[in-house]
Amino acid sequence: MERTGGERFVLVSFHAHPDDEALLTGGTLARAAAEGHRVVLVVATDGAAGLSDGPGGRQLAQRRARELERSARALGVARVVRLGHRDSGYAAPVEDRVDDRADGPVGPVFSRLPVERVAAELAQVLRQEGADVLTSYDARGGYGHPDHVHVHRCGAAAAALAGTPVVLEATVDRTLVRAALRVVGLLPGVVGEVTARRVGEGFTARQEITHRVDVRAHTAAKRAALTAHASQSETGGVRGVRGIGLLLLLPRPLFRRLLGREWFVERGRAPGGRPLDDVFAGVRGR
Repeated sequence: MERTGGERFVLVSFHAHPDDEALLTGGTLARAAAEGHRVVLVVATDGAAGLSDGPGGRQLAQRRARELERSARALGVARVVRLGHRDSGYAAPVEDRVDDRADGPVGPVFSRLPVERVAAELAQVLRQEGADVLTSYDARGGYGHPDHVHVHRCGAAAAALAGTPVVLEATVDRTLVRAALRVVGLLPGVVGEVTARRVGEGFTARQEITHRVDVRAHTAAKRAALTAHASQSETGGVRGVRGIGLLLLLPRPLFRRLLGREWFVERGRAPGGRPLDDVFAGVRGR
């Protein structure tokens, strides 16, 4: 993704919750920033429904906003935009969730907002930045979280509104996910049956992937970004070690090996052949 002929591109990365940017695209954002491109991060929700051993609701949202800023600095992000919509959560049905952050009526959770509304908000950022590339999520939202699925829908609509030429949908190679689940499944109690089934059926088949980005040189930045999201990796209580916490337990050489690639599907590009290692391939020379 190195700049050629003085080319400098703008990458806007759209995510559902604070910490998603580090998990799904942290290495790509760090690589783009290190190679001289402008990286902008847009996060749809406040993360108030995330996991925490401490207070939830408003206090958790404030804590996660601070964590997001630390993560963005670790990745070299030039600008962070928080849309501030209500986190839909995942465990309970959307209609059963309550919001304890404010008195009086509250609006719908993010996954229930009209696509047109969110797309207009994101399109404004895309136009302001003159974005060359937008990252969002695959059609499944990875593992099916309603906020992730909505990011997929809203990202596509926003790019169309703003005329952003390239949309890359962040995903994971499903073959590798299933292999990892088989290994983790050997450790009792780490991943439940329902979670394993949901994750194993999500993400993207290998033959559909258009980009496999080598981020091995930037896994230190990715690890620092993950570390910043301490509220989502804490141990203790009845929940034990969580997803990010498990990743951070990996020795650094193994972390680099396992998390040294990131995957995308480019909207409108037919898959086939060797996946691209350049998120700006679709805009070079335009």
